[in-house]
Amino acid sequence: MTKAAGRSARDSVWREGRPRRGGRSGQPSGLDRERITEASVRLLDAEGLAKFSMRRLAAELDVTAMSLYWYVDTKDDLLELALDAAFAELRLPDPENADEDWREQLRALATAYRELLARHPWLSPLAGRFLNIGPNALAFSRVVQRVVRRAGLPAHGVTGAIAAVFQFVYGFGTIEGHFFARIADTGLSPDEYFEQAMSVVDEVPGTADVMKESKDLMAARGGDTVTEMLDRDFTFALDLLIAGIEAMVARG
Repeated sequence: MTKAAGRSARDSVWREGRPRRGGRSGQPSGLDRERITEASVRLLDAEGLAKFSMRRLAAELDVTAMSLYWYVDTKDDLLELALDAAFAELRLPDPENADEDWREQLRALATAYRELLARHPWLSPLAGRFLNIGPNALAFSRVVQRVVRRAGLPAHGVTGAIAAVFQFVYGFGTIEGHFFARIADTGLSPDEYFEQAMSVVDEVPGTADVMKESKDLMAARGGDTVTEMLDRDFTFALDLLIAGIEAMVARG
């Protein structure tokens, strides 16, 4: 993962013993990291990453901005805490359960991660900025690794298989999140927005020609709603990736 701008690889809220830089003038009552983190997630969901600030968070909590520095040093610390809190929403299977097929466990993990990215559009840029070493992110990574190991790939292929599946999910969930965030302020449903967008496409000569070539593919995909279309594409693409893992295992 890339580091956040202006931060070194050693800068992380999860690094115990890291020197704290924020000034503190007395610990406020009724405030703790858990409450601050929960409020950060709520604010990011409601207003997005661009509008997030220490001052705005303090107003949400009805405290002074300086009060937050008792618990964190920077806004990046808050974002890193919020990122890991979101990972806590994922339900993780037991990779040691021999009664469960690794394929179904991998599908469940991929689907849950997609839904998380779509539910929190601010998550994907943060996942690319920070080290992702919070306890919940690490638990997710550990389970993914153990599930993919069960497929029977040689050790040198495990990380490549994980990248194939979860970088696809990251991209799909990020674009899906952007799509729903884009329509949130329009007052339209996803289906109404999609219908309007297709009408605009048909009015642009060069774009219309390209879309005309793919209309049979879109019709063949099926799905009466945007959600159904997205689900069909995601499921088929994920099946392709899992089939690819199976094919590589069969190669020996």
